[in-house]
Amino acid sequence: MRLTEKVALITGSGSGIGKSSALLFASEGAKVIVNDVSHEQGMATVQEIRQNGGEACFLQADVTNAAEVEEMVKQALQQYGKIDVLFNNAGISGVGSVHETSEELWDRVVNVNIKGVFLPSKYVVVHMMERKTGCIINMSSCIAEIGLMRRAVYSATKGAVLALTKSMQVDYAPYNIRVNALLPGTILTPFVENYLRTSYDNPEEAFETLKKRQLSGDLGKPEDVAKAALFLASDESKFMMGAPLYIDGGATFGKMA
Repeated sequence: MRLTEKVALITGSGSGIGKSSALLFASEGAKVIVNDVSHEQGMATVQEIRQNGGEACFLQADVTNAAEVEEMVKQALQQYGKIDVLFNNAGISGVGSVHETSEELWDRVVNVNIKGVFLPSKYVVVHMMERKTGCIINMSSCIAEIGLMRRAVYSATKGAVLALTKSMQVDYAPYNIRVNALLPGTILTPFVENYLRTSYDNPEEAFETLKKRQLSGDLGKPEDVAKAALFLASDESKFMMGAPLYIDGGATFGKMA
């Protein structure tokens, strides 16, 4: 029970990595605030946590909307009195090289992936500063460290999140607040499954190609990243500050022959 008595807010926790993290955090004793733009998916996560004996509530908010995020944080504090862990997990992808990327797609991905980290952090960190304790986990990607075809805007945003993480850590270290980043490789989430089905004539062949990116020879699972998030959220990682944690099956530091 590594998160007993801790309150954790996880954005984008209606599906994928966020949902897996919410379930795992709750099983480790945390009171989990599930956030998502989808009421249906968010409540499904909450119901599953409660069915397994955990404690959770759902707060719907668009992480790119300042008023909604501020209200979400206000309601969370009213209900639980504190937020010990903020996991900025919400994010979207975008496919295309620079010349293929529309301005609309660029703005949308930048808005969700960077502003969606900035706003929750902005409103939660003030509370953490007052308590002089807290843990913030930002979702970056191994693509922040490597090149990958046709991922211009996605890689730009995930590189920005990694840089933001390091800057935040310098600012908030005096308040005993830890800020670290997760850098997953390709994870078999519902988003990736849908991307394979809708973007390729032969999804199975594309899946095999994706697996070859990583030394593991396979894609990661949401649970793999959730376990890394749990480590960062727990006191076991108390000496990690401003650090990238890779969960990428070897994609960053190796290449299969």
